Amino acid sequence: MGGEIPGLLGMAFHAVMEEVHTRLAEEGFSDVRPAHGFVFQYLSVRGGATAVELGEHLGVTKQAAVQLVDELDKRGYVDRRPHPGDRRARVVVLTPRGWACIERVVALWADIEHRWATLVGPEKLTTLRESLSAFVVEAGSPPIRPLW
Repeated sequence: MGGEIPGLLGMAFHAVMEEVHTRLAEEGFSDVRPAHGFVFQYLSVRGGATAVELGEHLGVTKQAAVQLVDELDKRGYVDRRPHPGDRRARVVVLTPRGWACIERVVALWADIEHRWATLVGPEKLTTLRESLSAFVVEAGSPPIRPLW
């Protein structure tokens, strides 16, 4: 026996993301795709990034990153601003709409965790959180990005 935990983690992640995106759509964020969340997370932690940096983080070409930024810009989630140290480059930052989307995701995740605590009990959820955190640290705290 054994080996089913990675699959269960994948299914749990899929279920959470499906619920979050369904609820986001109901709340006016119907144009957000899962790949956008990886961009939002990166920008929220860094405060901004170039398309090259986003591409490196996401594991895609600069052209693919630029296309994703174009999409998010047209939808009002990001802005491009002059780079402070390179006149040729632009820095991508979240707009108020981008931050509002992040705030909703964080609240939805908290709702889901609360349901999990009700389902399995707060002690087991705390143990799960601690166990997953220990595993992530042991794995070198890998970045949150899609596995294309």
